[in-house]
Amino acid sequence: CAGESRPLLVDVGGPVSTGRRVLAEARRTAPRLELVARYQSGLTGAVERILAGRLDVSFGRVGGLSADVRAGLEFLPVRLERMTVLLPDDHFLAGCDRVSLDALRGETLYAGAGNPDTAEWTDLAERLFAGRGIAVAEPFPGIEGEEEFVRVIRKRGWAVLASEEFIEVPGMVLRPLVDPVPLSPVAMVWRRGLRHPGLDALRDVVRELVDLHGWLERPSGSWLPEADAVGMRVS
Repeated sequence: CAGESRPLLVDVGGPVSTGRRVLAEARRTAPRLELVARYQSGLTGAVERILAGRLDVSFGRVGGLSADVRAGLEFLPVRLERMTVLLPDDHFLAGCDRVSLDALRGETLYAGAGNPDTAEWTDLAERLFAGRGIAVAEPFPGIEGEEEFVRVIRKRGWAVLASEEFIEVPGMVLRPLVDPVPLSPVAMVWRRGLRHPGLDALRDVVRELVDLHGWLERPSGSWLPEADAVGMRVS
């Protein structure tokens, strides 16, 4: 078991994320604990570090992991995030309040292809785009850091598949996707058997936020792969 005095290493994915909100609330409610943030860009990469003992907790789509990997983990469903699209200001859909999936037919969106750390996100995108005439942007080396992400995305002029918790990018706008509303399942994940008061604090906060904000309520007519729905215990 992990010693209670050591810091707990918590990957929140990015500076704006559901994991970051959970961590901030846990720090507020348990200020004596040392919860150290990490910013691993995807769950696939994070779980390698979790299983190797170099990271304790992460957040993301468990359904995108193999059964062998999941066998070494425990997880708690956190949120069904609504998916969005990040568009350049001059994109023909940028002026819309919402963007239907049908309107993206013929478009190409960046979804992390080529970055092995975010394979679960690329897989979710491919499932969403299948049969809708939407393409995933060609593989590109993993983009590290907010500044580099902004530089690359703007230089290449990509639209980006994103979630409702996302950074602001100058010269681009974030728009919710509809018809149907696609959902990105987020769970909190840790190494099987891990014991730490910081983990207890995080789990308590997740349960409070789920109850307060209805984070696991599924909108009527929304899109979510069946395996993900089962894993997140929603119908």
